[in-house]
Amino acid sequence: MDIPPEVEIRASIKPGSVYYFRHDEIPRSHYFAVINKNPSSEAIILLLCASSQIEKKRLWYSACPPETLVIVKPGQYRDFSVPTVINCNNVFEVTIQHLVKKRADGLLELRPDMSMPIVEALRRGVLASPLVELRIKAMLQ
Repeated sequence: MDIPPEVEIRASIKPGSVYYFRHDEIPRSHYFAVINKNPSSEAIILLLCASSQIEKKRLWYSACPPETLVIVKPGQYRDFSVPTVINCNNVFEVTIQHLVKKRADGLLELRPDMSMPIVEALRRGVLASPLVELRIKAMLQ
């Protein structure tokens, strides 16, 4: 039995949910982690993007505190086969409906959840970033 995308996303979204899709601002698909405290009841979903290009991100964000780039090793998240950086300096804002539509269109994969220690490190990274707006930081406090 197929679960409707709306039910599938709304019933399962939580801190640490991970989706694999192409965001409009990025040329190819990436892993995105949900960092909201209670995403099922919030209008805006806050996502952070993962990348295997660790050194490129370190150079690009060298003026930011080091905790704004969270390195996740393959043993810490089973879908990562190489060390991966999650950039806490660039928070993507989407609605649940946006995720539902991508899922309905076959453009979004649900991936295993990230552990809460990783999610907490991501939230600390966002709060430490001088590039993230205060209104977004307020959603995490």
